[in-house]
Amino acid sequence: MPNSLQIGIIGAGPAGMMAALQAAWLGAQQVTLFDANAAVGRKLLVTGSGRCNLTNVAVAAERYACSDPAFLKEVFARFGREELLRALEKIGVLATPTLDGWYYPLSESAATVVDAFAAALDEAQVKIHLNSRVTGLRAERTGFVIESADTVWRGDRVIVAAGGQAYPTLGTRGDLYPLLAALGHTIRPVYPALAPILADMRALTALQGVRLDVTAQLWQKKTLLGEATGNLIFTQWGVNGPAAMDLSHLVSSRPGALLTLTLNFLPRDAEIRLRALLHQKRRAPVPLRALLGAALPPKLPPVILAQAGLKPDVRIDTLTDAALEEVIQRLTHLSLKVEGVRGFEYAQVSIGGVPVEEVIPGRLESMRVPGLYLAGETLDVVGPCGGFNLQYAFSSGAVAGCSAAQRNNDNKEA
Repeated sequence: MPNSLQIGIIGAGPAGMMAALQAAWLGAQQVTLFDANAAVGRKLLVTGSGRCNLTNVAVAAERYACSDPAFLKEVFARFGREELLRALEKIGVLATPTLDGWYYPLSESAATVVDAFAAALDEAQVKIHLNSRVTGLRAERTGFVIESADTVWRGDRVIVAAGGQAYPTLGTRGDLYPLLAALGHTIRPVYPALAPILADMRALTALQGVRLDVTAQLWQKKTLLGEATGNLIFTQWGVNGPAAMDLSHLVSSRPGALLTLTLNFLPRDAEIRLRALLHQKRRAPVPLRALLGAALPPKLPPVILAQAGLKPDVRIDTLTDAALEEVIQRLTHLSLKVEGVRGFEYAQVSIGGVPVEEVIPGRLESMRVPGLYLAGETLDVVGPCGGFNLQYAFSSGAVAGCSAAQRNNDNKEA
């Protein structure tokens, strides 16, 4: 049922667009969306390498870096994967999972998803101000004031979904953090997340361009900070791919720390199977390099053998058990000296911003400023690669939009 609420939303990314639709669908009299870009959904266009990885079958609160996992449990309880898939289908986006559980649109095109959101916003009569960077946000006795490049808006409630600092070329530069700080919110330092890791690669130059699945562990001296299993890509400056990117926030948030990245090239059951093959061929006059090729890309065995002090064509039958075990150890515990991460321009998301403890769980309303709601990267939450961060953006936007549109601040489901 329509109500008299005027809701302003800052940021037309995934969280902001979903918030706008939910608020409009729940009957807010007018929803106004502000964005610094020339079109809505600019950041959504680049997700999933242009394919738009919407969500993941494994989405769960414990998979995210967040100071209060219970907070995310409440968000996902109100608007989780199934609610997202229904909302996407409502606007004309049909999603399907891959064998590994990563959801993409059937079109495999982020552009079609953005088009669907734009059409849905128009149908819902959301008023959109584009090329309109917000420069002021004030809370007054009767509501809020948003000052932007082209207008001064006054209304009842505001949702901030302006993103963090990743992809600054797409307009996410952290401009809203000072405004939120002026309203009384804490702003934690913001760092790149889901970014490539910089490392000393001098001994591994031959591996540039090699891509394979690994288990990566990040260590600070003898303390294990995090572990990720997935694809890894070797570059001239470090490592890229999900296995590295999932750990990058642990690096960027520790500037100057002495960190080591340990790589296991035989994740899951690969080590067991390779050991069985080597045992079977233990007395055969066969180059070890050829046997290692059963589980590894061709550029890797010569590098590992060199690191173990062995010649590239050494035969397995000439090795001592200790020498063979040394090769296995190099394959399961190769260490890289970490030198940092690439900057915000290479990061998919950022970590930091407003602590989740400063919003009401399940509503995302500010505990400092009633009527102000926070969603997406504005809050200090980050998930791994694979659709987790888009799910969180959509979920937090939906919860904020539904909560803001409720006339009496009741707790109807999103």
